[in-house]
Amino acid sequence: MFNRISSVLILTIALIFANTATRAAEALAKSTIILELATGSVLLDKNADVSMAPASMSKLMTLYMLFERLKDGSLSLDDTFRVSDNAWRKGGAKSGSSTMFLTPRKRVRIEDLIRGIIVQSGNDACIVAAEGIAGTEDAFAAEMTVRGREIGLTNSTFRNATGWPHPEHRMTPRDLATLAKALIEGFPEYYHYFKELEFTHGGIRQMNRNPLLYKEMGADGLKTGHTQESGYGLTASAVRGKRRIILVANGLPSKKARSQEPERLMEWAFREFNNYALFTAGEMIEEAPVWLGEAARVPMIIENQVTLTLQRKLRRKMKVKVVYDGPVPAPVKKGDILGKIVVKVPGKDDLEVPLMAGADVAQLGLFGRLWSAVTTILLGESG
Repeated sequence: MFNRISSVLILTIALIFANTATRAAEALAKSTIILELATGSVLLDKNADVSMAPASMSKLMTLYMLFERLKDGSLSLDDTFRVSDNAWRKGGAKSGSSTMFLTPRKRVRIEDLIRGIIVQSGNDACIVAAEGIAGTEDAFAAEMTVRGREIGLTNSTFRNATGWPHPEHRMTPRDLATLAKALIEGFPEYYHYFKELEFTHGGIRQMNRNPLLYKEMGADGLKTGHTQESGYGLTASAVRGKRRIILVANGLPSKKARSQEPERLMEWAFREFNNYALFTAGEMIEEAPVWLGEAARVPMIIENQVTLTLQRKLRRKMKVKVVYDGPVPAPVKKGDILGKIVVKVPGKDDLEVPLMAGADVAQLGLFGRLWSAVTTILLGESG
């Protein structure tokens, strides 16, 4: 017989690899994360897993709870909730907080509550929604925490529906980015509310507080936040072409900083990074020789598309290897893992992608196997 050999095909790919060690890491905010939606790549991480007071940015979870019920049909946009005295008192104008200026003991449409929460950051609207869904705000906050953990908000605890200061009401920037991603991908039919610039209710017109919406940079969401403890914060998203970026920044010192710093970081993310399709789903990468098979070779394919978010300056330093042991002994079943692709960039963890058999290859019959063995011994050929 013969010794199995290792076959290595080296490809040089002109791509870019993510590197967050840039001057953007000098972000002004106390905590920041920037996420590429399509690939989930983190472009910038500054204290992204540090617990913080999220202020009104936690209203995104209140909206998630509403959107989920709209999607499953248990609520409709035309359904109404009653404005309790509690919601009016705790979240209304007399509280000195962000408000939709709802009237106590009146009923308000779900769609108006959504717009009031997003555009006007209405605490009263949040409490009305919480009481309408769960009976009390405390019960709703408990449901928010449970559901949040289920969708990946592993470091979030909610004690109210509004983001009102509470020592145990906490999120991390990473959880807020995860929540923004869930809203964008899970509820495209409702996401358009986030880019509304104004909303008038009860004759009172208010403007959206998200400063990026007023700039020509592709921004279309999501939510601002501010308390004395948290400073100024913003969970934002912008889209350009096929790319969408999510940014969370918190602990900014002023409204001006909340307008300028996220814009700078968004521009940096779009400028310095790009998404590249390295391989397409089902693409044949190499043909492996087969030992004692009815076919001499078997295609090795990629099961899923491989797209990487990569940084431009590392473009020519990337190498990709296809590694497998061959010849591959028959029989081979379609879908068998035969090898892997290894993506290498200096200073980064290797990315490994499995290579699968793209076809069945049956084993030769007894006579065929004997003949193959004879020809291998006499002629040094394999097949």
